[in-house]
Amino acid sequence: MSGLQINETGSRTLPTRDALIEALCTVYDPEIPVNIYDLGLIYRLEVDAEGKVEVDMTLTAPACPVAGTLPYEVGRVIDAVPGVTDATIRLVWQPPWSQERMSDEAKFQLGLL
Repeated sequence: MSGLQINETGSRTLPTRDALIEALCTVYDPEIPVNIYDLGLIYRLEVDAEGKVEVDMTLTAPACPVAGTLPYEVGRVIDAVPGVTDATIRLVWQPPWSQERMSDEAKFQLGLL
């Protein structure tokens, strides 16, 4: 856990959504050369007033070989964002992932646009 960050005015520094997304963009599916955020694997990303972050994510397929490690990696990078006090990562399967969830940038990188 990164712990509570205090700014120069003595108030709590909370992680921004942009900082969390930036962290998620450093995690890649090992079989697809695109980050998990642009792949559309992140279904929900929320941070509360205490700096607790909740992420619902999925995988490209239920039998994905990284099912045991990718959520841990997501938790590791989220936890490293300044101001995060706790991170809960949930692996969900509904709705099922499809290529439609990918960003245009990811589709372009994979030659789908």
